[in-house]
Order: sequence, then C-alpha cells, then structure tokens
Amino acid sequence: MRLYFALDLRDDEAAIREYEQWHQPDRIWPEIVASIRAAGIDDMEIFRTGNRLVMAMEVGPAFDPVAKAAADAADPRVHAWEQMMEHFQQALPWASAGQKWVPMARIFSLRQCGE
Repeated sequence: MRLYFALDLRDDEAAIREYEQWHQPDRIWPEIVASIRAAGIDDMEIFRTGNRLVMAMEVGPAFDPVAKAAADAADPRVHAWEQMMEHFQQALPWASAGQKWVPMARIFSLRQCGE
C-alpha cells in the first residue's frame, strides 16, 4: 500500500539546503533508517517543491502507524533526530496541534478511469 503525507519547511533557502543535506544517504543517521525499516516501511521517498514536502511510503502488511509512533517515542535517537528536524519544519496551516506530516487523500487515479 502506498501512503502520502505533506509537510512544509521554513521558507529559508539555507535551512532548506541543510534539511536536504541531512537526508542524503551518507548523512542520515543509520538508526533512523533502521527504525523506518523495522516498522514495516518497504520504501520511502520525500519530494520538494519550494518549501512544500511530499513523502511517499510503501508499506507492507506489518505496518502499524500507532506502533511506529510508540516505537519512535521510546527511541532516544529517533527523538533526537525529530527534535533536530523540527528546526527546519513548520506545520501545515490545517495540521492538528503537534502534527507534523499530514496524510494526503488521493483525488484522482488514471487506473480507475479505464481505457
């Protein structure tokens, strides 16, 4: 199953460049990658236009977002990473209090249109 989420970065070019650098394969903390994989997330990509981010996640049947949130809350390295990332991020105007990545709803699928 593919899930999509959105989040904004602070509208600051230097901060955006630094955020992107932290997400390079040689800079992202290995514990973060391990926590993502351990949660049943098979693939994850983040795309950017301006200061808007879209994250696509391919999840397997073992993925449980509540369990992932609990595991993250109990992991000091994930907590430290999230605190560092908060410096770059800003919530979407319609996000709930404390919500970072907001789930996106699909509104169109070419596959469903037939031939």
